Amino acid sequence: MIEIGRLCLKTAGRDSGGKCVIIDIVDDKYVMIDGETRRRKCNVAHLEPLKEVVKISKGASHEDVKRAFKELGLKVKDTKPKEKKEKPLKQRGKKKKKAEEGKKGKKAAKKEVKKEAKKEPKKADKKAPEKKEKE
Repeated sequence: MIEIGRLCLKTAGRDSGGKCVIIDIVDDKYVMIDGETRRRKCNVAHLEPLKEVVKISKGASHEDVKRAFKELGLKVKDTKPKEKKEKPLKQRGKKKKKAEEGKKGKKAAKKEVKKEAKKEPKKADKKAPEKKEKE
């Protein structure tokens, strides 16, 4: 039942419910699929074979699968590769040390402010006795 070109229904995973075609047989448990699903290796237990068989060669390209699905009246999932971006460089040396010193300075300043805030209420609690004016 499992052969190259066999139309199948994916029953498990993220692409479940999508129709796919077998492109290549990896071993007795795994096959390569493409179609309404992502092009990937799939467990045979996660596929339900259908009656239709499409004429495609072993390891067919995505364009070949697209044409075969168009003949059957099915849509194919088109995926675009992600844009490549440069990785940000790690800062080393002087810049990093300056950044750390700046952070330490801010932390120390915050601690001082907290200490002062704690001291102030204590002073406010102790009220100086009011001096009586002499007449």
